[in-house]
Amino acid sequence: MRPLLFLALLATVSPAAAQAPTFNTPAAFAYMKDLSNGAVLYAKDADTPMPPASMGKMMSVYVAFKMLKSGEAKLDQKILVRPETWTKWHSQGSTMFLSVNEQVSVENLLHGIVTLSGNDACVVLAEGLGGTEENYVALMNREAQRLGMKKSRFANTNGWPDPNEYVTAHDLALVAEATIRDFPDLYKRFYAKDKFTWGKTLGKGEAITQANRNPLLGRISGADGLKTGHTEEAGYGFTGSAVQNGRRLVMVVAGLSSFNERVAASVDFMNWGFAAWQSVPVLKAGQAAQMVPIAGGAEREVQAVAPRDLFVTMPRGFASDRKQRVVPLANVTAPIAKGQKIADLIVSVKGLPDTRLPLVAAQPVAEAGIFRQFWNWLTSFFG
Repeated sequence: MRPLLFLALLATVSPAAAQAPTFNTPAAFAYMKDLSNGAVLYAKDADTPMPPASMGKMMSVYVAFKMLKSGEAKLDQKILVRPETWTKWHSQGSTMFLSVNEQVSVENLLHGIVTLSGNDACVVLAEGLGGTEENYVALMNREAQRLGMKKSRFANTNGWPDPNEYVTAHDLALVAEATIRDFPDLYKRFYAKDKFTWGKTLGKGEAITQANRNPLLGRISGADGLKTGHTEEAGYGFTGSAVQNGRRLVMVVAGLSSFNERVAASVDFMNWGFAAWQSVPVLKAGQAAQMVPIAGGAEREVQAVAPRDLFVTMPRGFASDRKQRVVPLANVTAPIAKGQKIADLIVSVKGLPDTRLPLVAAQPVAEAGIFRQFWNWLTSFFG
């Protein structure tokens, strides 16, 4: 296992040094993040470029969700399945079993992408919302850069093998996190569906129902997304998320050798994330931490409070060993707006990196007038 990238919180003394829980996975690439506070619990070659396979479809869906939220697209908007698109994609890998010249709603195409992993659905959606797949891919790459996916590039909408397309496990977790954060209602509506019915069989014309390949659904409590992937070059992969007791984890595994290995590796990884680590409450939203001095303000100091419920993630069993201190930001100068960050709360456990949590001003502080500044200086000078 590579060194743990426990990003966020924890530096000082405790009776015994904590150790990050160990984990071994057969996945060539792996990553796990606790979204309750941004702590990275595990990383294995997480910044090494790799083919995305169908996990790249998450970015196709993210762009569509953004267009729906802005009003540029509507769920009941119908898109034509062009004959050329049907000819190219109706039998290439995973398919939604669309029909030529069929009019399909954006909502059904999204179910076809998320639940069925339809390569045909991705291209039809892209052509309907972007004019061409190339235009839509440009939107995907623009959003990827905006989200900080620095080592990823998309060349198509469905993850079909292409030497010019690559992602990292870290970047896949970023788009998963952004989807959950930016579009919670759409995420809930589309990503947890266990099956979807579309298309007809050639012989008897029976409806075709396909199951969601998400290996966590039905196996991990609170599992509700996201996307599997498989090509010969990429192997088997999965980007998944689950929430338990208000704590949400995002995980990525890739480069696995079989469908069954992907199931086992995904379930084991998520179970480890919830069992080996615990989320410990530190401050409730609005709870005061300490007064912070303000330069040039009508008031000399302001109360630093938690902007939301604050948690730290630490190895299970070490909650009582934590220490915490408030560190004001350098040069906190009036005017200060209510809710403006003014300090960090540093939570520490010996043996682990510090966790750094934001603290904000409980109320606004106006800039002091000249007489108030003089009075503040005078009182400060005399103690």
